[in-house]
Amino acid sequence: MKLDIIGDIHGCYQELMELVEKLGYQYQNDKIYHPDNRQLAFVGDLTDRGPKSLDVIRFVYHVVMELKLGFYVPGNHCDKLYRYFLGNNVKQQHGLETTVEEYQQLSKPEQLEVKGMMMTLYENAPLYKVVNELDTVIAHAGIPEKYIGRNDKKVKTFVLYGDITGGKLADGRPVRRDWAQHYHGDKWIVYGHTPVLEPRFVNRTVNIDTGCVFGNQLTAFRLPEEEIINVPSKQPFVEEKFSY
Repeated sequence: MKLDIIGDIHGCYQELMELVEKLGYQYQNDKIYHPDNRQLAFVGDLTDRGPKSLDVIRFVYHVVMELKLGFYVPGNHCDKLYRYFLGNNVKQQHGLETTVEEYQQLSKPEQLEVKGMMMTLYENAPLYKVVNELDTVIAHAGIPEKYIGRNDKKVKTFVLYGDITGGKLADGRPVRRDWAQHYHGDKWIVYGHTPVLEPRFVNRTVNIDTGCVFGNQLTAFRLPEEEIINVPSKQPFVEEKFSY
């Protein structure tokens, strides 16, 4: 099995298309495929903040649900959008407002279509994906070894938000422990959630959220090659969003 795992997209559809092309994917009869039989995986946070969140939903739905050509695990932004689509009273902030604005500009039939796609993706997604053929686990904010195999509320909080302490930084972001320093498992843990300027390798983990929506780059991690492929962002660079 050969897999290309793509980091947090956040509505950066143009960069996603460039990355997919750079990875060698092609179109035939409006269907995407790879001549080397590779598959795609997505670490979540498809939407919010970027310019084309709904096109990202459509693409990932096409790949995962229609073609069965890969995997998707939800991120915290996906979870929030799903709850918005359920009709819950969700605060439209931290990027959700950009997706909602885009959504509200659609016709009613288009709204129903994209809402259905996102809800179907989310409802069919595992909290995290274990890919045994590649000794790999894909989880949005990561996962400690002791949680692999579990699907309870504690695990959901961890894979969506990371190892949060409950405290807040001065800019309002949650304080998170560096769980990867304490991971000593044999499986690769491929995750995102916290923007970094370069893919961050710690033990057998890699953070591939290279902050495309904040002007850096969109990154894929290829397995079994253990190779990084990326494309530059077209968004303005926002230095304070990155963890060094």
